[in-house]
Amino acid sequence: MSFIAIDFEASCLPQVGRSFPIEVGIAAPDGWSRAWLIRPHANWAGWQWSDDAQALHGLTLERLHDEGMDAPDVAACLREAVGGRMVVADSVLDDYWSRTLFEAAGEPAHLPVTSLGALPRFHAVDQDRIDAAVASADRNRANRHRAADDARWLASLIADLGIFAAGNDARPALSGERLVA
Repeated sequence: MSFIAIDFEASCLPQVGRSFPIEVGIAAPDGWSRAWLIRPHANWAGWQWSDDAQALHGLTLERLHDEGMDAPDVAACLREAVGGRMVVADSVLDDYWSRTLFEAAGEPAHLPVTSLGALPRFHAVDQDRIDAAVASADRNRANRHRAADDARWLASLIADLGIFAAGNDARPALSGERLVA
């Protein structure tokens, strides 16, 4: 089975209040990745924005309004890029933000996201191997708390752990994308 790693950045940390997705990134085990900034949707008016979260990801509301894509466009690009692969995140919150994005996009179903911790094969891996894989992924991480880089980190970690058998992780052809650096 092939997989793709996903990471969302959000308007605030969960303990602060109701948060919305502001960036989503995906990555394949071969290092390929993409990210999209998300323009805040009208449904999210009045939801929380945290200066602490902004300090982590470095994205401002102004940048999201100027450079972000509308929720329906991001949802379409994301669904196309993922294809039929299993989508894996390092947090259960990513499924919540996927639901929030796809709901704002008017989609009847969101892109389901499985937390790495929910995979039985992850729990079968020896702790020393996990520690080594984390250290290796950490050495190649450039921008923590940016969606594409965090997704690349996770894809590398999962690949090093050998949780999924080798599959077809060819780079998908994407249409209508605006990439984020």
